[in-house]
Amino acid sequence: MTGIAYAMGSNPAGGAGQGGSSYMSLIFIAAVFAIFYFILIRPQQKRAKQHKDFLENLKKGDKVITSGGLYGTITGISDDSVTIEIAEKVRVKVDKGTVVQHQKTQ
Repeated sequence: MTGIAYAMGSNPAGGAGQGGSSYMSLIFIAAVFAIFYFILIRPQQKRAKQHKDFLENLKKGDKVITSGGLYGTITGISDDSVTIEIAEKVRVKVDKGTVVQHQKTQ
Protein backbone atom coordinates (compact mmCIF):
# COMPACT_ATOMS: atom_id res chain seq x y z
CA MET A 1 0.00 0.00 0.00
CA THR A 2 2.74 2.45 0.91
CA GLY A 3 4.66 1.45 -2.21
CA ILE A 4 1.95 3.01 -4.38
CA ALA A 5 2.14 6.27 -2.43
CA TYR A 6 5.93 6.40 -2.86
CA ALA A 7 5.61 5.65 -6.57
CA MET A 8 3.11 8.45 -7.07
CA GLY A 9 4.89 11.05 -4.98
CA SER A 10 8.50 10.82 -6.07
CA ASN A 11 10.22 11.97 -9.22
CA PRO A 12 12.84 9.39 -10.20
CA ALA A 13 14.92 11.94 -12.13
CA GLY A 14 15.22 14.08 -9.01
CA GLY A 15 14.60 17.34 -10.89
CA ALA A 16 11.62 19.54 -11.54
CA GLY A 17 10.19 17.32 -14.23
CA GLN A 18 6.74 18.93 -14.25
CA GLY A 19 7.64 22.62 -14.58
CA GLY A 20 5.75 22.97 -17.87
CA SER A 21 2.66 21.46 -16.34
CA SER A 22 1.76 24.68 -14.52
CA TYR A 23 1.70 26.58 -17.82
CA MET A 24 -0.53 23.94 -19.36
CA SER A 25 -2.88 24.20 -16.39
CA LEU A 26 -3.01 27.97 -16.77
CA ILE A 27 -3.73 27.68 -20.50
CA PHE A 28 -6.43 25.07 -19.80
CA ILE A 29 -8.12 27.30 -17.20
CA ALA A 30 -8.02 30.28 -19.60
CA ALA A 31 -9.52 28.15 -22.38
CA VAL A 32 -12.32 26.92 -20.12
CA PHE A 33 -13.07 30.50 -19.05
CA ALA A 34 -13.13 31.67 -22.69
CA ILE A 35 -15.52 28.87 -23.66
CA PHE A 36 -17.70 29.62 -20.63
CA TYR A 37 -17.79 33.32 -21.56
CA PHE A 38 -18.72 32.82 -25.21
CA ILE A 39 -21.27 30.06 -24.59
CA LEU A 40 -23.02 31.34 -21.45
CA ILE A 41 -22.23 34.91 -20.44
CA ARG A 42 -22.17 36.75 -23.77
CA PRO A 43 -25.48 35.37 -25.11
CA GLN A 44 -27.18 36.22 -21.80
CA GLN A 45 -25.90 39.81 -22.02
CA LYS A 46 -27.19 39.99 -25.59
CA ARG A 47 -30.66 38.77 -24.55
CA ALA A 48 -30.75 41.24 -21.64
CA LYS A 49 -29.92 44.11 -24.00
CA GLN A 50 -32.63 43.01 -26.46
CA HIS A 51 -35.20 42.80 -23.64
CA LYS A 52 -34.22 46.25 -22.37
CA ASP A 53 -34.63 47.70 -25.89
CA PHE A 54 -37.98 45.89 -26.20
CA LEU A 55 -39.23 47.43 -22.93
CA GLU A 56 -38.09 50.91 -23.93
CA ASN A 57 -40.06 50.69 -27.20
CA LEU A 58 -43.38 49.60 -25.66
CA LYS A 59 -46.31 51.89 -26.42
CA LYS A 60 -50.04 52.09 -25.79
CA GLY A 61 -52.02 49.68 -27.91
CA ASP A 62 -49.29 47.02 -28.11
CA LYS A 63 -50.57 43.49 -27.56
CA VAL A 64 -48.21 41.76 -25.15
CA ILE A 65 -47.66 38.66 -23.03
CA THR A 66 -46.34 38.78 -19.45
CA SER A 67 -44.08 36.24 -17.80
CA GLY A 68 -47.10 35.11 -15.77
CA GLY A 69 -48.97 34.22 -18.96
CA LEU A 70 -51.36 37.18 -19.12
CA TYR A 71 -52.32 38.26 -22.63
CA GLY A 72 -53.45 41.84 -23.00
CA THR A 73 -53.23 45.26 -24.57
CA ILE A 74 -51.17 48.05 -23.04
CA THR A 75 -53.36 50.95 -21.89
CA GLY A 76 -50.82 52.85 -19.82
CA ILE A 77 -47.06 53.00 -19.26
CA SER A 78 -45.00 54.51 -16.46
CA ASP A 79 -41.29 54.22 -15.68
CA ASP A 80 -41.62 51.00 -13.66
CA SER A 81 -45.02 49.56 -14.51
CA VAL A 82 -47.43 48.86 -17.34
CA THR A 83 -51.22 48.76 -17.23
CA ILE A 84 -52.61 45.95 -19.35
CA GLU A 85 -56.23 45.42 -20.32
CA ILE A 86 -56.77 41.66 -20.22
CA ALA A 87 -60.53 41.73 -20.85
CA GLU A 88 -63.11 44.40 -21.49
CA LYS A 89 -62.86 46.91 -18.60
CA VAL A 90 -60.42 44.63 -16.71
CA ARG A 91 -57.05 46.29 -16.24
CA VAL A 92 -54.03 44.93 -14.43
CA LYS A 93 -50.98 46.90 -13.39
CA VAL A 94 -47.79 44.82 -13.69
CA ASP A 95 -44.08 45.46 -13.37
CA LYS A 96 -42.60 46.53 -16.68
CA GLY A 97 -39.99 43.76 -16.53
CA THR A 98 -42.66 41.05 -16.58
CA VAL A 99 -43.66 41.92 -20.14
CA VAL A 100 -41.74 39.36 -22.17
CA GLN A 101 -42.96 39.56 -25.76
CA HIS A 102 -45.49 40.86 -28.25
CA GLN A 103 -48.48 38.67 -29.04
CA LYS A 104 -48.17 36.95 -32.37
CA THR A 105 -50.99 37.93 -34.72
CA GLN A 106 -52.97 35.02 -36.09
